[in-house]
Amino acid sequence: MKFLRTIHQYRYLIYQMTKREIFQRYQGSALGFAWSFLNPLLMLTVYTFVFSVIFKSRWSGVEVEESRTDFAITLFAGLIIFNTFSEIVNKAPGLVLSNISFVKKVVFPLEVLPIVSIGAVLFHSFISLLVLMWAQILFNGRIPFTIIYMPFIILPLLLIGLGLSWFLAALTVYIRDVSHITGIITTMLMFLSAVFFPISALPENLKVLVYLNPVALIVSEGRNAVVFGMTPDWRILLQLFGFGLVVAVAGYWWFQKTRKGFADVL
Repeated sequence: MKFLRTIHQYRYLIYQMTKREIFQRYQGSALGFAWSFLNPLLMLTVYTFVFSVIFKSRWSGVEVEESRTDFAITLFAGLIIFNTFSEIVNKAPGLVLSNISFVKKVVFPLEVLPIVSIGAVLFHSFISLLVLMWAQILFNGRIPFTIIYMPFIILPLLLIGLGLSWFLAALTVYIRDVSHITGIITTMLMFLSAVFFPISALPENLKVLVYLNPVALIVSEGRNAVVFGMTPDWRILLQLFGFGLVVAVAGYWWFQKTRKGFADVL
């Protein structure tokens, strides 16, 4: 409840800092804000060429007729969801360290920094989703109506990312090696999160390991909704929401418990 009150009290600050975070990313570049559209567009073009022309890959385990570009679109959809989580986690260790002035000189609600970071990441993920929708119309002539379920699918991912952001941001103040470890872990996790393959393609004895990975389940549910027009499994989403809520509360508790020593360490 305290955190919800903080969000309401500093909602204008969160909005302004999120907007600044978005525009600072392209500050000084020749194309500026256009890069937010060009980056996912170039990624989709490369994936389409590599997987449909060179490898002629197919998304095995899905009983639908596939065009030459279906694999690239399917892969891109999974990457959008996973990259949202990956970017949130990889940015988390530097949130406090890159804002030392807020710790030492100003009375500032440090707990809003992960929210600002997630807001900026969500903006770029939304742009990537728009590019994916454009590709769906261009190559397949339609956008599945089940895309409306995406907010419900992505919510557990954001709660997990928020909790991890609070935890990692605070832990990095005391242990600087965390920033190096997160990059390695997220790279490993990408290959274990059903981004490059459907869960149905795995042997039965390995499916259990994937089902224990909440990111893999969210990637799978999101891809099914955005690409294949499948309604989410609400039982799984409810369980993921509960898990995300626990992670968020635990991360917030850890951040508030350890923030008292930030000024002394920094």
